[in-house]
Amino acid sequence: MRFRAIMAAALAVWAGAAGAQTFTTAAEVRPILEATRSSWIALRPWDGQELLYFTHLESWRCGLSQIRYAINGGAEQAWETDPCFEGTAQPNAISADRLPFMRLPADHLQSATVVLTLDDGTEMRHDFARAAILMP
Repeated sequence: MRFRAIMAAALAVWAGAAGAQTFTTAAEVRPILEATRSSWIALRPWDGQELLYFTHLESWRCGLSQIRYAINGGAEQAWETDPCFEGTAQPNAISADRLPFMRLPADHLQSATVVLTLDDGTEMRHDFARAAILMP
């Protein structure tokens, strides 16, 4: 019985802490982005072209001040996102009319670099080889 009481108390504390997090700050999203670094972007061949998806990063954009990317060692470019919908039940939601991908010519992307600037000014960077992000 004592074990159940301890577990119930632990679950109540965890639920309260998790419920309080909206994942809208660097401190909240950094651990998620670190753990999912290999999933930041994805590449999909589609209808004679390639689609480079930023869906994962768009889903965790609150807490970020900028997303930059470079393809095949080229110049970095900014990836524009929806704003964080603070004050709503789902601040990280992606708008229904938003396309979280870009179109590229077939077999164009061989490598990509993504640089995230968090809202606390720190940066996270990851380099991707084509094979690491290619979806079937």
